[in-house]
Amino acid sequence: MAIYLDNAATTPMEPEVLEAMIPMMREHYGNPSSIHALGRKTRTAIENARKTIAKLINASPGEIFFTSGGTEADNMAIVKTIEEFDIKHAITSKIEHHAVLHTLEELEKSGAIKLSYVELDKDGMVDLNQLEQLLSSNDRTLVSLMHANNEIGNLLPLAQVGELCEKYNAILHSDTVQTMGHYVHDVKALKVHFLVGAGHKFHGPKGVGFIYISSDIKIHPLIHGGSQERNMRGGTENVYGIIGLVKALEIAYKDMHEHQHHVQSLKTYMIEELKKNIAGTEFNGTAEMPEKSLYTVLNVRFPQTPNAEMLLFNLDIAGICVSAGSACTSGSNQGSHVLRGIGSDMNRPSLRFSFSKYNTKEEIDIVIEKLKELFSTAAN
Repeated sequence: MAIYLDNAATTPMEPEVLEAMIPMMREHYGNPSSIHALGRKTRTAIENARKTIAKLINASPGEIFFTSGGTEADNMAIVKTIEEFDIKHAITSKIEHHAVLHTLEELEKSGAIKLSYVELDKDGMVDLNQLEQLLSSNDRTLVSLMHANNEIGNLLPLAQVGELCEKYNAILHSDTVQTMGHYVHDVKALKVHFLVGAGHKFHGPKGVGFIYISSDIKIHPLIHGGSQERNMRGGTENVYGIIGLVKALEIAYKDMHEHQHHVQSLKTYMIEELKKNIAGTEFNGTAEMPEKSLYTVLNVRFPQTPNAEMLLFNLDIAGICVSAGSACTSGSNQGSHVLRGIGSDMNRPSLRFSFSKYNTKEEIDIVIEKLKELFSTAAN
């Protein structure tokens, strides 16, 4: 049995989620745009799902739109805001997910915007003073900063960023893919214009997500076609995916406090065991500051050894699933843009361990023993 510690890449699906999806595959298969009984039934299911998400994040149902996932939602928010509000300046950071970075970089290349990067400290935390300087010295701006980094787990003080954006009449988009389902999001309190979620990051299905668009913001579709999603996204809705996503988010909210405590205890334990058993181990990001760190992610910088490049491979052979960075850039030999962005030592091997409620202390012990073995062999 594999030990799965790559939950920031994707999570195993909840059994209850699959149970909720199956009837939508077998029995309630009508197209939600059809006016007959089967179509009306699936349309009702989608609208009830929309209401549930809205209630969970303190939005109105008319502010929730279903997408194929976080990447589409990020692109929609960024591209359409810049296009329709005639935004000429955007602010982001060099450690954003590529769904944000690559989109903004392409817009800059086309001459649509001037792109500014907010400064980061060595742990990846945003310099709020410099962010305010950038906001105050430019015309109306789009700010796109993720709530928690998917590789190193540093948390953005999103409420403070929202206050700054409100002060300078900026539009705020936050990629909340890694935190949706793991923290409570109150969109009214956060003063954010766009938030996004992806079902497979909180034990739901892949290929489905959603975007919250504040009623203060009016944009047109990114994907044209039919009149689905209140004319905001063409294409027949992924009905069973939507049902699965909402069921997973309901469960996540219901059990959130318990799971936060359990997962944080695993992360804290692993930090302690690594420091105790592998000399020279350090951590990328804010791992040792729980109030500033996503509790599901631990990015570890190990000592340099002759077989450092084989560390991930050797763990895989032992049945331990971890990551060297974002799964979205697997196959790249350029190294992590996030670790480069915070000035981490790229000559030392770094691995991301990411946890879920299904992980156990016993699994952490097995991983520590295997790492001790690998570094002991390397030392000899």
